Amino acid sequence: MKLYPLQFEPILKERIWGGTKLKTFLNKPITSNITGESWEISTVENDVSIVANGIFKGKSLNELINELPEAVLGTKVYAQFGKQFPLLFKYLDAREDLSIQLHPNDELAKKRHNSFGKTEMWYVMQADADARLIVGFKEKSSPSAFIQNLNNKTLLHILDTKKVKQGDVFMLETGTIHAIGAGIVVAEIQQTSDITYRVYDFDRVDANGNKRELHLDLALEAINYEKIEAQRLYSKTENVSNEVVNCNYFTTNFIPLDGTTEINKNQTSFTVYMCVDGDFQLTVDGESYTYQKGDTVLIPASLTDFQLSGKASILEIYIS
Repeated sequence: MKLYPLQFEPILKERIWGGTKLKTFLNKPITSNITGESWEISTVENDVSIVANGIFKGKSLNELINELPEAVLGTKVYAQFGKQFPLLFKYLDAREDLSIQLHPNDELAKKRHNSFGKTEMWYVMQADADARLIVGFKEKSSPSAFIQNLNNKTLLHILDTKKVKQGDVFMLETGTIHAIGAGIVVAEIQQTSDITYRVYDFDRVDANGNKRELHLDLALEAINYEKIEAQRLYSKTENVSNEVVNCNYFTTNFIPLDGTTEINKNQTSFTVYMCVDGDFQLTVDGESYTYQKGDTVLIPASLTDFQLSGKASILEIYIS
């Protein structure tokens, strides 16, 4: 059967820090007031995306990949990863500050968890006045300084804080200590991994009075103690793909669409579009599909020529 642009049922996650913006801002079908994440495309174990549209509706992404690996993933992606889908796409709503955390690199994640590491990037879709992120250290640090400040409850004094606005992008290499601050909605693109080392959670407790688990012993070896610059600046030329991030794990472009643009690509990788503002139509093989803010669509690698039209801000993601 012929492939087409694929959307998936959102996998909604309640979080102690979550809120309601995934519904009010992104029109997700949440049912609680503490929904923090919408997993848009995932093959994480026990959280595998299910197709929501077309003739493959009800099939899992893994089933589709097993049946049509090169057509879905692309020749290069299939050669590199086999039948594993290598990326995870999410929207996050932080009503409260997230925990201060980090993710291990590929080597540590493979050794400890038989998993990919977790390189990720954030695109800020909405930010309340004075909303901030934590990304890395103000100055070069060390395990001993980190532990001392953690024990003295002065950890925030040595971490770098960034005030953010819509359109800001942050690239988080593995080992980067970070936290999304209250009042922010982000689109997140990352390796397929759910490995997080939480080091500080502001002494919060859940509805049952329990604190969440910390992972300090695992984290100390995984942290990058160097001062880094995580924010990425990028061009915003209309109707073209403006490169934002190009790393070993994914390339992300920003398309400020106002009118029509033709997309012509090869079959080496799938492409994912995340609509971060506005709405647009995608036309392929004589069929048109409509997307709005908060929608995510997977374009199988076998679809190489199509058209985007409308007025929207779009993230375009693939593997180079």
